[in-house]
Amino acid sequence: QVQLVESGGGLVQAGGSLRLSCAASGSIFSINAMGWYRQAPGNQRELVASITSYKITNYLDSVKGRFTISRDNAKNTVYLQMNSLKPEDTAVYYCNLKQHGSSAWGQGTQVTVSS
Repeated sequence: QVQLVESGGGLVQAGGSLRLSCAASGSIFSINAMGWYRQAPGNQRELVASITSYKITNYLDSVKGRFTISRDNAKNTVYLQMNSLKPEDTAVYYCNLKQHGSSAWGQGTQVTVSS
């Protein structure tokens, strides 16, 4: 069993910044991938950024250069620093952890960017 607890969402003006955090607990293996997905109303959930245990990262094209994903392996925590936010970044952001063929999700945190 894996539990993911997200924090850091909120309301921000366009051009502003937010930092999301996700702490994982439970049965965590040393080799895994953590990531952030988002889902806006009427849209499918999409991968925003991911990072492996070896710190290999992957980003959605539209956030490259603006968002940075990082992780603290000792704390089983992943972060998403979001800069230069745009109204189109508005969505519920979900934390995800994949390991040994399983996938766990957080409850989601709302990010709203006003124009």
